[in-house]
Amino acid sequence: MSDTIQAIRGMNDILPEHSPRWQHFEAVIRDWLAAYGYREIRTPIVEQSTLFKRAIGEVTDIVEKEMYAFEDVLNGEHLALRPEGTAACVRAVIQHNLLYNAPQRLWYAGPMFRHERPQKGRYRQFHQVGVEALGYAGPDIDAEHMVMTADLWRRLGLSDIVLELNTLGNAASRARHRARLITHFEAHQDQLDADAQRRLHSNPLRILDTKNPAMQALVESAPRLMDELDEAALKHFEAVQNLLRGNGIEYRINPRLVRGLDYYNYTVFEWVTDKLGAQGTVCAGGRYDSLIEQIGGKPAPACGYAMGVERLLALMDESGIAVPPASIDAYLVHQGDAATVFAWQVANSLRQAGLNVVLHCGGGGFKTQMKKADASGARFALIIGDDEAADASVTLKSLRETAEQARCSLAEVTAILQSRN
Repeated sequence: MSDTIQAIRGMNDILPEHSPRWQHFEAVIRDWLAAYGYREIRTPIVEQSTLFKRAIGEVTDIVEKEMYAFEDVLNGEHLALRPEGTAACVRAVIQHNLLYNAPQRLWYAGPMFRHERPQKGRYRQFHQVGVEALGYAGPDIDAEHMVMTADLWRRLGLSDIVLELNTLGNAASRARHRARLITHFEAHQDQLDADAQRRLHSNPLRILDTKNPAMQALVESAPRLMDELDEAALKHFEAVQNLLRGNGIEYRINPRLVRGLDYYNYTVFEWVTDKLGAQGTVCAGGRYDSLIEQIGGKPAPACGYAMGVERLLALMDESGIAVPPASIDAYLVHQGDAATVFAWQVANSLRQAGLNVVLHCGGGGFKTQMKKADASGARFALIIGDDEAADASVTLKSLRETAEQARCSLAEVTAILQSRN
């Protein structure tokens, strides 16, 4: 048996050939969020377990089955790897009193952790970009979150993503709905699977989110939350829809959309695609007006969402969207003591001029080095031997076009490479 240590199942390496896709995505994300006035916040990967139990809900799959929770053996603290980003963001906002003077538009990005069965689009370490608007009560910020994500799909070149929309009303509406759901499902207990039986009295709303095909008819016949909404909830929901229509955003109402986290109220939404099989949700979120108080802060409204980076990158692949490869302007080939000294000077000078240059290391003759230069993907090879070093020149050879190689001064080489950027 091999004793080679490998990555943990469901936690994947991102190799150099894949990194340009991530870097391109991240660059688009940063520009897009800056355009809407959102500022980055970075929180720890490890938080107190209580934070997620209080925020997400103890009777949820995430807390009950998926959260990586453990006891710190050094001081006995109960900790967890973050399974999502909203709770940590809200905790930081409360701890640092960020809502003291003004509401906040914030975003974050990074790895999250859930102990799930790994499959395509669902991993134990996965990456999210999250967007949170804290201190905003009106339907306009709900709509902004959907309008701006539609803009992101355009910037990434993505299509075939459909917006699904629902409202969960307020606590009183959900309490009335909860009672009616329990009555409905109790009357059909023989049709409930093990998960539904367990949730029947603790969290019946989550039964509506079941993926079990055998329960779909029972779920479809269940009482609808929309019938329990008060006038304020209906008015808020209609205002969100008016703003979406006014911005040309197409959507469909899904009355069974409840989201998997307990802290949502009023607006909830998902962006879904049929190109990724079972993992069709690429972005989801909604309003969570009670969460700040729930975690220990002063009551304040809030709204936010998160998107799965791996799923969006997979969707870009499925859609045939090419990502520009990492660019190397020149590969610097050199041989001889004087040539090596001068090659270092040339490489440093070109980099200071804003060019990407690989300086050959590891020895070898010109023939071997030229093979490395061609394999690097660089557009040009810069060749320096003792003759070039003697008169401070460089031989420039195109690796991607048919052209005569030429002996140039360092200033000429710099100008040529910059003109090709």
